[in-house]
Amino acid sequence: MKIIDKIQQAQKDKQIAYSFEYFPPKTEVGFANLIDRLGRMSQLEPEFISCTWGAGGSTHDRTLELCSTAQSLYGLDTLMHLTCTNMGKAKIDIALKQAKEAGIRNILALRGDPPRGHEYWTPVDSQFSHAIDLVKYIRQEYKDYFCIGVAGYPEGHIDCPDKEQDMLHLKEKVDAGADFIMTQLFYDADVCVAWIQKCRQHGIHAPIVPGIMPIPTYQSFRRMINLCNVKVPAKVMHDLDEIKADDQKVKEYGVHLAVEMIQYLHQQAGICNFHISTLNLERSTRLILEALHLHKASESIQPSKVSPWAPIHDPARAELWDEFPNGRYGDSRSPAYGQTTHSSGQILPTSQAIIKWGLPETEDDIGQLFVKYIKGELESLPWCEERLQTESDAICQRLCQINQRGYWTVSSQPAVNGASSLDEVYGWGPKGGYVYQKAFIEFFVAEDGIEDLLKRLGKDESITYYATNQKGDFSTNVSDADEAQNAVTWGVFPGKEIIQPTIIEKASFEAWKDDAFGLWREWEEQYPPNSKSQELLHAIGQKYWLVNVVHNDFQQPDLLFDVMLST
Repeated sequence: MKIIDKIQQAQKDKQIAYSFEYFPPKTEVGFANLIDRLGRMSQLEPEFISCTWGAGGSTHDRTLELCSTAQSLYGLDTLMHLTCTNMGKAKIDIALKQAKEAGIRNILALRGDPPRGHEYWTPVDSQFSHAIDLVKYIRQEYKDYFCIGVAGYPEGHIDCPDKEQDMLHLKEKVDAGADFIMTQLFYDADVCVAWIQKCRQHGIHAPIVPGIMPIPTYQSFRRMINLCNVKVPAKVMHDLDEIKADDQKVKEYGVHLAVEMIQYLHQQAGICNFHISTLNLERSTRLILEALHLHKASESIQPSKVSPWAPIHDPARAELWDEFPNGRYGDSRSPAYGQTTHSSGQILPTSQAIIKWGLPETEDDIGQLFVKYIKGELESLPWCEERLQTESDAICQRLCQINQRGYWTVSSQPAVNGASSLDEVYGWGPKGGYVYQKAFIEFFVAEDGIEDLLKRLGKDESITYYATNQKGDFSTNVSDADEAQNAVTWGVFPGKEIIQPTIIEKASFEAWKDDAFGLWREWEEQYPPNSKSQELLHAIGQKYWLVNVVHNDFQQPDLLFDVMLST
């Protein structure tokens, strides 16, 4: 059914209603596990669920499959996101036609993100440059068949610094036929209340559904707010800084904050509908609903009933097994694999890119940027949103040497042998535990140096590697018989099974490859066509290899770097 009817009914009844957002995982097994998780979370009885749409239709098939499966298998009403950036009319026609054939009645019409820093970028189809173009087209072609939602930005759209103009754009989308507004994530409820009041003052009377994103981990939270340019109240940041080393406490704080915001918006602004961005995880969402007394606790998935040897598909363990954390180096089987780190990078408008990274014309110029980043003289690189973590201080000198040798690092960590979970540098997780790490390093290297490097790495049995290039050529010293998930970070805590939040494996490496090389393409787009900088960055993306190396003996912290620097 059209979800606008449910949204309006909740407002009429003045009762809190909720819905969930999901995204298509990057791996086949992750998608299969999300379908299982969706079945469990359907028991929480959301009013509807939504599924995101990849840039340029990159997740078209998966998004459609997830929506149609949720409807046919679990009886859930679905809201399919649809973006028009980099989508020609033919693609949009196909997406809408297939959505209707699948029985999907609800579309969240979005502009979507053009390539970041798009001064030299040209849309695929000038007919669809903004979300309002998509709203008008859907109404023109399908009349009232679809319920249409549009995005609202309580803090203003990142590409529209004039908030008054942004408000007028929102009114135009509603006047063009949008049925409701769904907000971008925020963490200051007062800002959202004030924005809702301004909407009403501007004659925007469509129902508003705030988007609520529980805080997953401290690091992923920092990435998200930087990527979306979201402001966070000083008290919230202070509270999180105090507990950032304890992942469990961060999650608990995130649940508490989400509950507070929902209650405040319900009481102060009369908002009754809330859309929870689950990040494909389930525990925080369930705890939020229980705290709001919207759903009874499920005894079947309480931690006390979890068997340490239960397989992942066991419902008793399934809620918990992939909670800390997920992303680029998480478990590729997880429904949440790749949630926030896969496609995020520091791509800037051209003027800012030149200020930050200059006008590189040689490979040595690029190498110097990587060295400056390691030394802390550069705040970010396209693959690295923030400055290096404190733990990298222990290997900073070696990293500089490696980068000067032409191995441009995008990720690394030192070996750790039983540091306290409260250690200011290496600690994480609950107190009273110990954490361990294998040294690993990930980098780009020129094609003419890859053969010699892999020969050197292959001489030490304690070292494993994966290597690939943009064309898909692949090399590894991990045999099919030995292929397994290689935990490179793990923690041992009182009363808990061993937690392995960071895993390196073939599936995750291959899934990350497209994004890693895609960032070279996005970087080159920051410079004028046919300029030396653009040609250089394009050539590097074409001929360089991405390599991930793990030293599996964490009691020898220097060996990996010795091998990397040997001749």
